[in-house]
Amino acid sequence: MMKITIVTIGRVKEKYFQAASLEYLKRLRPYIKLEMLELSAEPFGKSNRAAAKRTEADKIISYLAKHQEAQVFLLDEGGRELTSEQLARELDRIQTEIIFVIGGALGFDSGLLAKYQKISLSKLTFLHEMARVILLEQLYRAAAILRGKDYHY
Repeated sequence: MMKITIVTIGRVKEKYFQAASLEYLKRLRPYIKLEMLELSAEPFGKSNRAAAKRTEADKIISYLAKHQEAQVFLLDEGGRELTSEQLARELDRIQTEIIFVIGGALGFDSGLLAKYQKISLSKLTFLHEMARVILLEQLYRAAAILRGKDYHY
């Protein structure tokens, strides 16, 4: 069974995003061993944005250092865009743990962006709560594609 971890900066606050996330987590259980890890977001203002971004990056790097064999994808609007079928094939090809990382309100520190591969859900920018739901839906869609289910037409 495929093992995927989704690392996020910040929590899901809105109940409707929580409900959508839980629905897709439930749907994914038979197909993917999925773990969610929420790292705390750093408070920031105009004067400390770079420091907050760096602190969030340090938290992510600390986690990823414990999973060096994993295939890591940062979700970034400047990343490589994939169709649902391409994502399914990419996931199917990977034989190790897969980690998706969703940044916080400030995005990713440049050092982190330079170190890991990036994929994009869209050229549009989404709230990190919405990005989580979209990623979960696409993981479910990928699982359906790989199993020939009717979810994807």
